[in-house]
Amino acid sequence: MKQLPKGSKKLLNAWAFYDWANSVYSLVIASTIFPIFYAALTIVKNEEGRVIQDTVQLFGFNFNNDSLISYVTAMAFMLVAVISPFLSGIADYVGNKKNFLKFFCYLGALSCIGLFWFSLENLIFGLVCYFLALVGFWASLVFYNSYLPDIAFPNQQDKVSAKGFSLGYIGSVILLILCLMLVLNYEWFGFESEAMPTRISFVLTGIWWIGFSQITYYYLPKGNKKEKLTRDVLFNGYKEIRMIWRSFENNLQLKKYLRAFFVYSMAVQTVMLIATYFGIEEVNWTGQDATTGLIVSILLIQLVAVAGATITSRISSKMGNIETLILVNVMWIGICVYAFFVKTPMQFYIAAGLVGLVMGGIQTLSRSTYSKMLPEGTLDTTSYFSFYDVSEKIGIVIGMSLYGLVTQVFGSIRYSILFLTAFFLIGVFLLLKVPRTGKLSKKEAA
Repeated sequence: MKQLPKGSKKLLNAWAFYDWANSVYSLVIASTIFPIFYAALTIVKNEEGRVIQDTVQLFGFNFNNDSLISYVTAMAFMLVAVISPFLSGIADYVGNKKNFLKFFCYLGALSCIGLFWFSLENLIFGLVCYFLALVGFWASLVFYNSYLPDIAFPNQQDKVSAKGFSLGYIGSVILLILCLMLVLNYEWFGFESEAMPTRISFVLTGIWWIGFSQITYYYLPKGNKKEKLTRDVLFNGYKEIRMIWRSFENNLQLKKYLRAFFVYSMAVQTVMLIATYFGIEEVNWTGQDATTGLIVSILLIQLVAVAGATITSRISSKMGNIETLILVNVMWIGICVYAFFVKTPMQFYIAAGLVGLVMGGIQTLSRSTYSKMLPEGTLDTTSYFSFYDVSEKIGIVIGMSLYGLVTQVFGSIRYSILFLTAFFLIGVFLLLKVPRTGKLSKKEAA
């Protein structure tokens, strides 16, 4: 079909719709069904609901179940951080970023389907599928995010970025509700227990991701064709990353923003990754169904996040991007302090609602703020967003490692949550030092 012009409503909607397709991974695999499934396999509780065993044996060693999954998660993010510059450099050079987006989409989706066979007997295979699903999801976002300045003008980017996140939250909630109906009402569908419907949820996630992403692929441009791939450009991405790093000396605004983003994003992503595990191990669900309570909590986060992303976008148009990010970071500090004292399901629901309000806002605004700071006329946007994503992934590796260390030392996830408030505090301090000029001024924030 004929390529749609930059700023076209149909093109912007098609780009945003990839969030609808891939966000089911974040909700079903990363946040709800899989963590609950993994906990059911690896945790033994007494009649009072207290954990009496949470170890997993692998390669002849006993691992704490939380530590094992955090190590696999950290390794996956490290791989994404290492390969992103390599792949994005090639994609920009030969102009086929859409093909890379497709590849990682299919890798992630098929790996989600592979989780159907996850069991303690097939632990290595299951962990590999979990590992590759995470790599597929996050690596695809490198190329997806890089399309934003290609398809939208600066004054459209906040709005379309928020729309993408909102579509993602709505789409993922729809699939989660379908999965929840399968799991909680398994007898209606002729199943003997929750196990098989849970595994089917992983399959549905992969099918949803592949199926709805086709809408995005149909409308997105392939990219600007440059030259054929040769040996000379295999490491072009790393060269460009080094060049971008050096260019920050001439772009003080972007340099200072990335410092702040690296610190506070480390805490945000870690909290989001461990939220369900916190609910499983630290909340007293006695007298209530823990599975239902946890899924309701995550649903609450997703629904509130839709409003949070939209509200944050509107606030930023009035206050300015950096001022709004400072406000959201301060809110995160309060939430983490509150979470330290959470023990009952109702308290956990309140925390979930508050997390949803700020989660969508900080993600969408961080992405669009970075996009606005790119130098005028930038063509190789993938490399810039690769640097952005590499910073985020390395931060997650550090955050997950610190989470595991603090949890091991204190024997409780809640101390890890409290520890992360320090990173939000540092994030606020660093954001205060970011210059408010150009597209980030209050006048042009809209």
